[in-house]
Amino acid sequence: MAPAICSRNPFVSTRAEPAKSLTLAEKQWYHKLIFNGVEGELTTEKKALIFDVQRYSVHDGPGIRTLVFFKGCPLRCKWCQNPESISKQREIAFFSNKCIGCGECAKACPKGAITFEGPGRINRSLCDRCGKCTETCYAEALVTVGKEYAVSDLLDVVERDRPFYRQSGGGVTVSGGEPTAQFSFLLDFLKAAKAADLHTVMETCGSCAWSKLEQLLPYLDLIHFDLKIIDAKAHRRHTGAGNRSILTNARKLVESSANMVFRVPLVPGMTATSENVLDIIDLLSEFEHDRIHLLPYHKMGESKLERIDSTLEPLNLEPLSDEDVAAIKVQFEAAGISVLIGGG
Repeated sequence: MAPAICSRNPFVSTRAEPAKSLTLAEKQWYHKLIFNGVEGELTTEKKALIFDVQRYSVHDGPGIRTLVFFKGCPLRCKWCQNPESISKQREIAFFSNKCIGCGECAKACPKGAITFEGPGRINRSLCDRCGKCTETCYAEALVTVGKEYAVSDLLDVVERDRPFYRQSGGGVTVSGGEPTAQFSFLLDFLKAAKAADLHTVMETCGSCAWSKLEQLLPYLDLIHFDLKIIDAKAHRRHTGAGNRSILTNARKLVESSANMVFRVPLVPGMTATSENVLDIIDLLSEFEHDRIHLLPYHKMGESKLERIDSTLEPLNLEPLSDEDVAAIKVQFEAAGISVLIGGG
């Protein structure tokens, strides 16, 4: 059985009953394909830490899709919409507005990491993320972020909406975080998804070794590749890392004729500057790549920072106006690049 998707976890979507689950025989068949005929139980499968499984998405690839969000990312973008995705470890999120002060979490914590003094609830230096506090918190103020899945279990979850994929031309999209941060699992999962004849999309920041992308290409129908900032110094200043490997990978993917769409988050004063927009237009023109998705910045990620005691600071930025977004769209179109606002 696949692990149940806990309805109490606000980072996990549970908006439908399963349409189909894999039988044990089907799991074993996919397992055999993945592991070159190795027989036996499925305990040999690799596992990954997933922080969200979102069903019925229509903004992250064609048709109706299931999004799988991997934990772990090499970047620390100041505007990150999913700060709970950055760490490769399981985390405990605290929703202060839900806490009723019953004290059951403090009783359950074996490390004494729960306190009711001051604004916080969790002493992060003591917490080992065991999750015992979340098991006793019936008010759902404490929530575990990150669930471990085996390949067959995750495939089981994705397979439940196959009828919707079939009707809409949808499938599964792997996102994050950065999916390639858990590369070994990702490769096995994509192999299993293609063996199950599922359409696959990967959303990536491109910050990984080219050898990894090269191995993944045969199992990907579409890549959504983030282009954030072209200037190396500005990229490091706003994302915490350089962009040499990102730009190299972008070029190699174009040269390999991969089916790919570049996507740009439009963050005021960071990615949506006139210089950066022109740099991206120049790069796409050099690549002879004629389509892009523009993703306007929004504030929804900032509410998550306090829940996990993130070291990222709230930006307190106002999103671009519709007029500003439209003006940037016109610049790309004038260069012969077709534009979609938002995902797709």
